[in-house]
Amino acid sequence: MGMILPETKIVVTQEHVKMYAETSGDFNPIHLDPVFGEKMGLGGTVAHGMLILAYLSACMTDHFGRDWLTGGSLNIRFKAPARPGDIISISASVTKIVPEAEFTSVFCDVLCQNQKNETVITGDTKVRIR
Repeated sequence: MGMILPETKIVVTQEHVKMYAETSGDFNPIHLDPVFGEKMGLGGTVAHGMLILAYLSACMTDHFGRDWLTGGSLNIRFKAPARPGDIISISASVTKIVPEAEFTSVFCDVLCQNQKNETVITGDTKVRIR
């Protein structure tokens, strides 16, 4: 317990946001049109929350591999938007390990912050390790 997993850093780009919009079908102008984002008081475009969540899930896959893909779960809260140009730091720390009959459950606290140390996503995860 208390083990800190290696931190991952990802730079959010407008191109990532555009590709996510094309993949997800979410073409809300707050993600794609800087002028619209300014008019809405957002200071420009913002990344899809689910794009940042995908980065978090990829980080967990890096740490836990197939076990994350087949037996991982997230409980998260979106706290602030991420923007193109942000450097998102993804960190996780193990809070509990529970041995069970067929697998071991590993619980982690997770945090995504931008380069200003503003929290973008916070939450916890559970992964079943076989």
